[in-house]
Amino acid sequence: MMAAASGDQDALAHPRETHALISHAEAEATLLDAYRSGRMPHAWLIGGPAGIGKATLAYRMARFVLAHPDPAARDVKSARSLAIADDHPVAQRIAAQAHPDLLVLERVVNEKTGKLFTVIRVEDVRQTVSFFGSTAGEGGWRVCIVDTADELQDPQGANALLKILEEPPKNALLLLVSHAPARLLPTIRSRCRRLMLRPLPVEEVAAGAARALDRGANEPEVREAAAQADGSIGRALMLLEGPALELRRQITAQLDRLPALDPRALHALGDALGGTEPQRLEAFVDTVNEWLAARTANGPQENKRLVRLAEAWDKINRAARDADTYNLDRKPLVFSVFGWLAEAGPR
Repeated sequence: MMAAASGDQDALAHPRETHALISHAEAEATLLDAYRSGRMPHAWLIGGPAGIGKATLAYRMARFVLAHPDPAARDVKSARSLAIADDHPVAQRIAAQAHPDLLVLERVVNEKTGKLFTVIRVEDVRQTVSFFGSTAGEGGWRVCIVDTADELQDPQGANALLKILEEPPKNALLLLVSHAPARLLPTIRSRCRRLMLRPLPVEEVAAGAARALDRGANEPEVREAAAQADGSIGRALMLLEGPALELRRQITAQLDRLPALDPRALHALGDALGGTEPQRLEAFVDTVNEWLAARTANGPQENKRLVRLAEAWDKINRAARDADTYNLDRKPLVFSVFGWLAEAGPR
């Protein structure tokens, strides 16, 4: 899936600056109980759809652990959540990306192109060796957030992280965020405790998106975006900003026609996806992926058709990444995607 906005956003803030956690109280309690039990798993795989608050929860846990390094401390035992004060020194340093005991692995900007790399680079992942090999700067925990583990697509990068997962040092905590945990390497999954977050209810998505954009939660457009966001505030925000909502309507209309194709409508859709705004391509890929997911999850399917759908899924996402990376014309992508989907349909 293409990168989406992070969930639970305070005025579109990055998760490292976001303190409010919408819903997910049960998942938060699981992390808190494990920490104060004194038997904290060294690695957690926080999974669920994009934009529902996984990274927000990971940063919330990191702040709490770095602010309260002793699990047996009174403040930890009496805590009702992982929240710490916005003006706490740990919170301020994390927001400023200046805490010595927190390492974040994420895609970085390619200086040559000015755009994000499509994967988390191997050289960045290798930082974990020196990071966890040294003593914590403040004598407590060393925490690494991987946002997202789905972007560890280079085998060398995944293997570099696996070394830390297999032999974690004392007081090491790894928090892996993933939109699709089942697609990660089994060796990575098996060394993490899984924590799956559920999509948010429509009412909470509408309220969160409305608050972020200073709009009313009952506005028709906000309600429509929330209903189509699959429980993700991030996706609702993407739909509400720019042309994404209307694009989604166009894409859905053509998906509903499959396996029939309307060349004139596909030309129009290709024109609508033109330009360099990443939100347009993200809306296209997200809508197609959701359509595919629904058709592979609902009811029994013929094995041959499942294979065709899986092959189409892979081709679509590879082609979309190439179009984004090399700034290719979007119209050929549209025709290719719908051609693959038509071929994958019933035969």
